[in-house]
Amino acid sequence: MLNEPLDAAEALAARNEDLEKERDRLLTIIDILQEISSSLHFADILQAIARRVGETFGLDRASIFLADRGGRTVRLVASYEDPSIRNLVVDLARYPEIRRAMESGETVFVADATSDPELQRAKGALARRKARSITVVPIKFKGSAIGCIFLRTYQGGTPFSEADIRFTQLIADLTARALHNAHRFESLQKHSKDVGETAQRVQRERLVVLGYLQRLLSAFTARDAEAQETLSNTSAQELERLVGVTLAVIAEEAKG
Repeated sequence: MLNEPLDAAEALAARNEDLEKERDRLLTIIDILQEISSSLHFADILQAIARRVGETFGLDRASIFLADRGGRTVRLVASYEDPSIRNLVVDLARYPEIRRAMESGETVFVADATSDPELQRAKGALARRKARSITVVPIKFKGSAIGCIFLRTYQGGTPFSEADIRFTQLIADLTARALHNAHRFESLQKHSKDVGETAQRVQRERLVVLGYLQRLLSAFTARDAEAQETLSNTSAQELERLVGVTLAVIAEEAKG
């Protein structure tokens, strides 16, 4: 009987802890959505996501990688522990857990990084960092992995739970959407720039044509009117040739 109040108190404390975690996750989601809505530059968005995830879980490492062509490398584009890293090429042979997540499109969870057979090459570095678990969540778009979120916890820290992994998967989905929106924005910017450059080139051509015609008319009216006569076929052909040469010159001048 004496244990019942103690058990109830422990259950209440555990419940309060779970609620606090849920609150922290919701706040993280809100912060990430705000970051996404305030910027359409993918590098800034990804760095903000890595920072918020690292702070939420108190991680040793929180990084975002994007796929490279060929499938042998990825690019480290955002890092919680070193925000200055923005575009570092990483050989997937050094990170089998990342390669596995990218190839399978499934979340990879390594409960004890220092004892995992695939990570023996990095055992010394992991031990020095006092690393514990590794979680790699793929970032997918239209069913294919275009990148991943890499998370590493400390020894002695709170272990990753199923809820934590599901939460990270939600972050990965938000990241994929943010990347898609940023890509669309940059494509629209490029299209607008191309349209603007085309309009400027057409305007330059128009000004060159007007200037040419003004000079031609001035030169023509300065000459005697007695030179006017009906054009022969040969003269008409020569005039067509000159018009073609003139248009080519105009196009070259309009290029600036």
